[in-house]
Amino acid sequence: MAGSPAWNRCRQRRHKPGVVLVGPDGPDTRRDAGKARFLQEPLMTRTVADCMNASGVAFGTSGARGLVTAMSDRVCHAYTTGFLGFLQEVGAWRPGMQVALAGDLRPSTPRILAACAAAVRDAGGLPLFCGYQPTPALAAAAFARRIPSLMVTGSHIPDDRNGIKFFRPDGEVLKADEAGMARQIVDQTSRQWDEAGAMIDAAPLPTPIDVATAYVARYVDVFGPVALAGRRIGIYQHSAVGRDVLVQILAGLGAEVLPLGRSERFIPVDTEAVRAEDQALARQWAADHGCDAIASTDGDSDRPLLADEHGEWLRGDILGLLCARMLGADVVVTPVSSNNVVERIPAFTRVERTRIGSPYVIAAMDQARADGQVVCGYEANGGFLLGSDAVINGRTLPALPTRDAVLPIVAALVAAGTRGLAALVRALPPGVTHSDRLPDFAAGRRDALMDWLLPPDVAERDARLAATFGPITGAALEQVNLTDGVRMLFANGRVIHLRGSGNAPELRCYTEAESPSVAAAMNGRSLALVAERFPG
Repeated sequence: MAGSPAWNRCRQRRHKPGVVLVGPDGPDTRRDAGKARFLQEPLMTRTVADCMNASGVAFGTSGARGLVTAMSDRVCHAYTTGFLGFLQEVGAWRPGMQVALAGDLRPSTPRILAACAAAVRDAGGLPLFCGYQPTPALAAAAFARRIPSLMVTGSHIPDDRNGIKFFRPDGEVLKADEAGMARQIVDQTSRQWDEAGAMIDAAPLPTPIDVATAYVARYVDVFGPVALAGRRIGIYQHSAVGRDVLVQILAGLGAEVLPLGRSERFIPVDTEAVRAEDQALARQWAADHGCDAIASTDGDSDRPLLADEHGEWLRGDILGLLCARMLGADVVVTPVSSNNVVERIPAFTRVERTRIGSPYVIAAMDQARADGQVVCGYEANGGFLLGSDAVINGRTLPALPTRDAVLPIVAALVAAGTRGLAALVRALPPGVTHSDRLPDFAAGRRDALMDWLLPPDVAERDARLAATFGPITGAALEQVNLTDGVRMLFANGRVIHLRGSGNAPELRCYTEAESPSVAAAMNGRSLALVAERFPG
């Protein structure tokens, strides 16, 4: 992405030499012209990077993401072809092997899956369709078969967008792999396309295989059929692809389960920025039904939501550290945006901090792994990654090094026991995070903001940040961290962290303070200040 100098300084490790990344930021005159040329030119061989630049569908923090209108069959076919070409280049796949595919419940997902399956066939592979199932269920099934996989999902973002997550036979495609995928030569001359890039000869998807049964057994077999006996748990189902699987798992662990809020219309539930209506629903359901907890996930069911007996949603980073502690983890890896409480409890041998995004967490887990140690990771959105096997009740829970929503939900409920989740959280050291976002915050606004926040002179930068955000926190600026965005630590321990989303045209704000009300107020004031100074 051709960003501002300040933005490039704060994201320099994400840029790859020779690859221009164009983010999913909506209309762009140059990109629209490139897309028009891309679709009008005679079919010829080109690289995935050419396709990226022309369409605007680029790698974010969780795979390829873009507007549904930009994710044509031809673009998705090219991405999948490049993915398999890269795996063949590194010896992780060859023609004749299977490739597992699954998707979420967005209206555009079946079409994109068909394009991806066609690319698998055109590359000489065998598409293994796993249906519409959670991302971690797909990943677990593919890892067990030692085959690559891909998930068609836009996760939590609105359904005018979608995406594709790619998995090697042994784990997620990492940031270091993306340049290798982008330079792959794609030949699409053997297939017929219309002027909009749609396949003319699209074939139906294969009959799906069952991956849900093994995913359910993964947790029921380890935690046991009475782990949640006597607990009444509401399941906010909305449009999450794993809504029925979550019911099966919690019921299989002995809980009384109440399915709630099922929707046939896609609802973009974001576990980092829970909507006001979802907060109200949880409180109402907890009161009306006497629930001990309410559980949910995002769209592709790899990020959890868990509310306590009062209907208050737990922050994802709190849920993650509760899970890590319950598992007896030795090493915890978590992004810089996660709550600092993890460093203040004596449960872990080491805590490693990374950039935001599961590929960065996985890369750090790989480096931290050692014999006999339990290594895990989690993100502020609650997605939990088990980097090594863990032993629970004398049974082994195999590693699953990709985001998983079920494990942190189950682990926290088991750890809480009959005393309840609220008491479990109250026992932690004080420190609360809050996150929210400015939607429709396109690249131009983001670049202007970062140029203003990050002038080349460090003294000028610190003075500007202190004068602007110090009054919001009530303290002097103590430290600036540019690992991912601009994270400001103040003398009273409060934190303000601004970062452009890697998956959508949004500005994310993370705040940390001694109470929920203070963290929320700081967040609101910070976003209001940005919106006023940099209007859309």
